[in-house]
Amino acid sequence: MDLIIERRQLLPILQVVIGVVERRQALPVLANLLLTTNGETLQITASDMEVELVASLKIKDQGKHEITLPARKLLDICRALPEDSTIRIKAAGHRVQLLSGKSRFTLTTLPAHEYPIIDMHVPTAEFSITQEAFKELLEKTAFSMAQQDVRYYLNGLLLELNENGVRAVATDGHRLALRDLEIPMKIKEKTQIILPRKGVIELIKHLENKEEEVSVKISNNHIRVKFNEIIFTSKLIDGKFPDYDRVVPEIGKSVVLAERELLRQSLTRASILSNEKYRGVRILLEKGKLRALAHNPEQEEAEEEVEVDYDGQEMEIGFNVSYLLDALSIIKTRMVRITIKDPNSSCLLLPEEDNKSKYVVMPMRL
Repeated sequence: MDLIIERRQLLPILQVVIGVVERRQALPVLANLLLTTNGETLQITASDMEVELVASLKIKDQGKHEITLPARKLLDICRALPEDSTIRIKAAGHRVQLLSGKSRFTLTTLPAHEYPIIDMHVPTAEFSITQEAFKELLEKTAFSMAQQDVRYYLNGLLLELNENGVRAVATDGHRLALRDLEIPMKIKEKTQIILPRKGVIELIKHLENKEEEVSVKISNNHIRVKFNEIIFTSKLIDGKFPDYDRVVPEIGKSVVLAERELLRQSLTRASILSNEKYRGVRILLEKGKLRALAHNPEQEEAEEEVEVDYDGQEMEIGFNVSYLLDALSIIKTRMVRITIKDPNSSCLLLPEEDNKSKYVVMPMRL
């Protein structure tokens, strides 16, 4: 390979794929990126054997070549070069030279044929969606995914496909986020897949708020998403997602209607004096007002009062304030509806005039 490329072309594509490269790898070659030229196309591939990201750009015809280069060193060199630099990548045996102006770098390469590529089987389902809609679907639910839970199927996000559209669900066992998206689907029966946490985060990072179409293909073990000259492929989590319908409460008669931002700010202030470990606050509901009380082992206390539209019975219930704040931060409507059946039941938060999203927070004993 003898490739000449502008820094302004190469740097953005390296920044796209670098998030997939882990600091510690199962195989030494996974610390590298795979660079493949095929005529006027350069493809750069990053993989951790679970998630694979391939980004392409147009170049002058270089023929067919492939090499691997250390991912983070290549990115750091590219970042450090002047903005208007031209980079020449010249392979010779087990070493690769990077030449730019009066700068010279010699990097070690590993055999390209050792680089693992994820094979996508015949799709069992496929659909198209705009980038903006797909990004919003993931963003509105991903914050409720578990992290390193022994129930491995919770460390990801459920996509449920049916003939009416797509539903995204995430839960860590203490809270749940659900969002529906209506789009035409050519699917005969309901399909459920679980995307791993890392894959969801990478997708959110690279999807843009555009009306451009995204192609999504799903097989028994993988999902592949194509957009913006990027091909994202991920293994799916093999497991049974919980029956989430059972934990989503019905919308009760006693509904609290509150100004979302006012409530969020009040809970943020009350949380300052909550127990750092358990983050508990007591919510007291009375006619026309909501009070939030917090205390900590140092015998310090905080109390906040917010005017709300509520005409139900008086109630006291404990919550992890972080879970409430996460839901209130992801909701963007001016008003929020909150339904609590009784002190032992989950709390259901709904954006005003938006029946697509539901957020559930389990109560806690204080």
